[in-house]
Amino acid sequence: MSGVEISLSRSSQPRPQRLGLLLIVAIAVAMTLGLTMFGWRQSVLFLIGGLFGISLYQASFGFASAYRRLFVYRDVNGVLAQVLMLAVATLLFVPFLISGSFLGQPLEGAVAPVALQAAIGAFLFGIGMQLGSGCACGTLYTIGGGSSGMVLTLVTFGIGSFWASLTGGLWATLPKLYPITFVGLWGWAGAAIQLAVLGLIAFGLWQGRKATSIAQPASPAYSLLYGPWSLVWGAIALAVLNWLTLLIAGRPWGVTWGFTLWTAKIAQLLGWNPATSPFWSQGFGAEALGNSVFADVTSVMNFGVILGAALAATLAGRMAFKPPQSKLAVVAALLGGLMMGYGARLAFGCNVGAYFAGIASTSLHGWLWIGFALVGTGLGVKVRSWFGLSN
Repeated sequence: MSGVEISLSRSSQPRPQRLGLLLIVAIAVAMTLGLTMFGWRQSVLFLIGGLFGISLYQASFGFASAYRRLFVYRDVNGVLAQVLMLAVATLLFVPFLISGSFLGQPLEGAVAPVALQAAIGAFLFGIGMQLGSGCACGTLYTIGGGSSGMVLTLVTFGIGSFWASLTGGLWATLPKLYPITFVGLWGWAGAAIQLAVLGLIAFGLWQGRKATSIAQPASPAYSLLYGPWSLVWGAIALAVLNWLTLLIAGRPWGVTWGFTLWTAKIAQLLGWNPATSPFWSQGFGAEALGNSVFADVTSVMNFGVILGAALAATLAGRMAFKPPQSKLAVVAALLGGLMMGYGARLAFGCNVGAYFAGIASTSLHGWLWIGFALVGTGLGVKVRSWFGLSN
C-alpha cells in the first residue's frame, strides 16, 4: 500500500479544494449510477473501492515503505499495523469461508498453489516495489493524490503483468503443491493456529519496538473527515473493507488483475490477436476480454481506489501535481512497475491479492509470498541508491 513518498504535512485547519471536490463527487455519483447497468454489486463494490482509497490515503498505509523502514531504521510500526490488519481480517473471514456462502452468494477465499514460480514472483515484486516506491494499491491511491511518477509505474505494471500472462507456459512445469489452507486442514483450529502465529510475530515486533532508540513522532490531531488516521484505524478499516468485498463479490479484494486486463484491451486495440495466447483465447481470460471493464470487479474497485484517494486529498486540501524526482527516478519507476507486474502474475497476486487476501483466507501461499517478498525488499532497498532514491 504503498511505500510511496507522499507529503504528510497536515494543516491544523484543512482547506478543502472545493472545485476539485465537486468534480470528484460528481464523477463518483455518475459512476455509481452508471454501474447499476452491470448489477447493483458493481455499484457497491465501486463505493467500497472508494473507501479503500480514502483509508489508504488518510492512514498513509504503506506496504513498501513499512518494509523499507523496518530494514533501514528497524521501525516496526508499519509492519505491526499490517499484522493487526491480518488478524482482524482472519477473524472476519474464517466464519464465512467455513460456511461457504452469504445470503445465497458463494464465497471463495484467495487460495493458490504453493509453487516455486510464486516464490520467484514474490521476490521480483519485493525488489520492484522498492524501485517503484509503492505497491499495487499504493500505485492507485498515490495516483489519486496527484503523483505523475506513479502513472509511469502503473503503465509498466500493466505491461509486466500482461507479458507474464503470455508466458505462463514457461513456468507451468516448475514444482508446486496443491493449494493449502489452515482452515481446510484443521477447520477452526487452523484459524486459531494462524492467529497464534500472528500474535507471536506481533509480540516479537513489539519487543523490537521497545528495544529501538527511534524517537516516535508526536501523535497528530486525528480527524475522520480530513485525516490523518492512525495506522491502527487504517488497519482495521482495510480489514473490514476486505471482508465486505468478500461478502459482496464472493471473493476478497484484488488489484493486479485490473492492470492486466486494461493492458490486454489496449494491446488488442493496437492489433494484438488474442487467439495467439492460450490464456486470452479461452475461459476466464477470453470472457473478461470480451466484456466491458465496468463489468470486471477488480477494475471497478481500482477506479474506486483512485477516486477515493482523490476525494481524500481534495478534502484535506493537498491535491497537487507531483512530478518525478529525477530522470533516474523515472527509470526506477518504470523498472519497478515492470518487475511488480511480472512478479505478481507469477506469484498469483500482489501484496493485496496474494499477501493480504491470501493470509486472511489462511492460505499457505500468502505466507510464502511475504517471506520471499521480504527477501526481495532487502535487495531492493540497496538498489534504490543506484537511482538516487532515498530511504
